[in-house]
Amino acid sequence: MVFGRLKKNKQDEAAAEPAEGLDTAAAEAPEADEGQEPARVAFTRDDGPFDSTEKDSLDGYIDLGALRIGAAEGLQLRLEVEEKTKRVIAVTLDLNGSTLQLQAFAAPRTGGIWDEIREQIGLSVGSQGGTVAEKPGTFGTELIAKLPAQLPDGQPGHRVARFVGVDGPRWFLRGVFGGRASIDAAAAAPIESLFRSVVVVRGDHPLPPRELLQLRLPKDAQTTPPPAAPAQPVLNPLERGPEITEIR
Repeated sequence: MVFGRLKKNKQDEAAAEPAEGLDTAAAEAPEADEGQEPARVAFTRDDGPFDSTEKDSLDGYIDLGALRIGAAEGLQLRLEVEEKTKRVIAVTLDLNGSTLQLQAFAAPRTGGIWDEIREQIGLSVGSQGGTVAEKPGTFGTELIAKLPAQLPDGQPGHRVARFVGVDGPRWFLRGVFGGRASIDAAAAAPIESLFRSVVVVRGDHPLPPRELLQLRLPKDAQTTPPPAAPAQPVLNPLERGPEITEIR
């Protein structure tokens, strides 16, 4: 297992950004349907993601604190570390040309926050000239976000991020699929299986809604620096004021 580490300068824990590698030049990506009513799809967690109280044992999982990740052959993990506090604020899984960024947040006892988060993402993308489309997917209602970007050949194009969200007992798990998993259902299947196997360890301590649940680097992990990546537009749907920024 290889762990990479990325450093961030954000101070607001709930403002963690998706990591590099989540977007793909997407002439082949699905277009948003003008005037189409947003999809609303029920999703149950019977087959995951799981709360820690729903698992008899966490043996065999990679322990990242608030998140436990199932192991898979060829899987690489990259951890985002906040520069000032040195705290881990996100983890990105890389598998077979697809990526999945994970963050877990505290949520109210009385209900979930995914509907609200989708609305915020839509406002962010629209303000930057992009488009979003709600679609039924593997994990219920998903959001396909497309942002204007220059393709490697210099031609105008766009980048795609596929957002999924799962509301659990007092927690919210957000996943952002990138690479082939954002546009190809067959390619997405292995990394979707990893998302479904995730276990969230919420803990009993009180936290305000949207507070990032604490992640950590496994004690026995060997870290390697991630490869250099070009600047990419990314989304901050859990910030106080949603926006799109760039990682450099």
